[in-house]
Formats: sequence, structure tokens, C-alpha cells
Amino acid sequence: MNEINKINSLNTSNVSAKANDKQNIGDEFEKLLKKSINDLDTAQKKGEAAMTDIATGEVKDLHQAAIAINKAESSMKFMLEVRNKAINAYKEISRTQI
Repeated sequence: MNEINKINSLNTSNVSAKANDKQNIGDEFEKLLKKSINDLDTAQKKGEAAMTDIATGEVKDLHQAAIAINKAESSMKFMLEVRNKAINAYKEISRTQI
């Protein structure tokens, strides 16, 4: 009976360790996602400011303005692809029968 208690305690500790690992992974993913969204927002704001400067003729360096606009566009395309992949993964998981 003593060995059964040891096995049960190991199973319980493994389950709680796995839950903690999943929580840590979830927390890291959340941080990464928030950072990516903040970076995208910053790039978009810089791109908008560059377009405004070009439109009003206040641009100091046309080359840097074009780079900021292109970076904002690329960041948005990348984030849209990430979103589309996440949605497709969710749909695939929801179709999986248990």
C-alpha cells in the first residue's frame, strides 16, 4: 500500500508541474504577443507620422520616411498572417473530435 501512495504522490506532483509549465508557457506567449502588438503600434504611428510629413512637405529625410512607411506596412502584413494562422489553428482544433 505504501508504494501505491508513492505512485499517487508522483502522479499528483507531475500533474501540478505540467500545469505550472503550461501556465509559464502561456504567460510567456502572452508577453510575446503584447510586445509584438506594441511594436506594431509603434511602427504604425511612425509610418503615419512619416506620411503626414510627406503630405505637408515637412519631411526632412525622404529616404527615412519611406523606410518608416515600408516597415509599418511589412509589420501589419506580418501580424495579419500571424492572426490568420492562429485562426486556422483554432478552427482545426475545434474540428478535432475527442
